[in-house]
Amino acid sequence: MRWLRRLLGGGRLQLDPERQQALLREVRHRYGAHARIRFPDQVEAVTRELDGDDGLVVAARILIEAADEAHADLLAQAHEVHRRTGRRLLVHRRNYRPLWKEAGPALRWPLFALPGGFHPYAQVAAAVAVVGSRAARLDRVTDPNPLLTRVFELLDLTTAGWEYGRVRVDTDAAALAARLISTAGRVLATMADPPRLPPAVREQMRRNNTVDVHDPTGPRVVGGINLGATMRETLLA
Repeated sequence: MRWLRRLLGGGRLQLDPERQQALLREVRHRYGAHARIRFPDQVEAVTRELDGDDGLVVAARILIEAADEAHADLLAQAHEVHRRTGRRLLVHRRNYRPLWKEAGPALRWPLFALPGGFHPYAQVAAAVAVVGSRAARLDRVTDPNPLLTRVFELLDLTTAGWEYGRVRVDTDAAALAARLISTAGRVLATMADPPRLPPAVREQMRRNNTVDVHDPTGPRVVGGINLGATMRETLLA
């Protein structure tokens, strides 16, 4: 694998695991829903903190942790539904949309309750931005393939939450979706043999509807986002 060869053979790359742990602790505890600053300001601040290759490693870890925790939460929810009702729900990480179509009203959107403390509109959105802005260096610090899988998982969860999970589409939600799409496109562009797009993305790309985007503090519609068009323009380029 090219990323492993770069790690083993690139003598000038020096990563600092202790700094990575310190960054991860700082970002985890300082930011999120409890912080008294707007989410866009948190994203900007976290993005500044996650500088250099160590910051890129931490950003990748945040995305992997968020996706893994969301998957574990959905598995637990499906188990609880089965315990209470006898109804079996299938949880497939490559495509969450069938699960949400079948059982959306019975499910809780997991990204608002990640046990590790990351918030989708703060640390996760910032990590997405960091990975996208430095996609060309990803294979120096990690394997881009599983990371790209997690980015697509988070995009799937975000859009399914809008459609089936009663998640309000405000400017913070739209910014997260736009960053996930952009970052997926940038990571794909660095790959010599890019993987096939997952089913949830292909389904969304066949659509051409615009979703209203609301002000985070009130009911006012301030714009719109056409996910299908944005995905086609970015992921098929």
